[in-house]
Amino acid sequence: MTKKKILIVVADYYKDISNGLLNSANLKLSKNFITKIINVPGAFEIPIMIAKNIKKFDGFIALGCVIKGETPHFDFISQAATNAIMNLGIEFKKPIGNGIITCLNMKQAIARKKKGAEAASAVISILSQ
Repeated sequence: MTKKKILIVVADYYKDISNGLLNSANLKLSKNFITKIINVPGAFEIPIMIAKNIKKFDGFIALGCVIKGETPHFDFISQAATNAIMNLGIEFKKPIGNGIITCLNMKQAIARKKKGAEAASAVISILSQ
């Protein structure tokens, strides 16, 4: 059985948070998968990078963090990224684990750095069916 190929797209706007998300995802994936990591500036760019690579990989993991500020920008970015990720998954019938955490402050983000493992688990679950 050939190993499945997974692309991990990491928005590194908040590097400390994205590194925590990536580390937890990598621990879940171990050596059972062939993985490639691509960094993008922010969560908004994640679906674009997945779309550019949709035919090259069996599954995808989107990792990043959006923290609410004083404007509605948080809502627009969070919703746009989530919708685009879901649409790509459905259209191409490929699993995309959404590990983009949306938080009200940095304290919440730090507490959720292990959420990358949950996104990886979701992809593993779909690929194994």
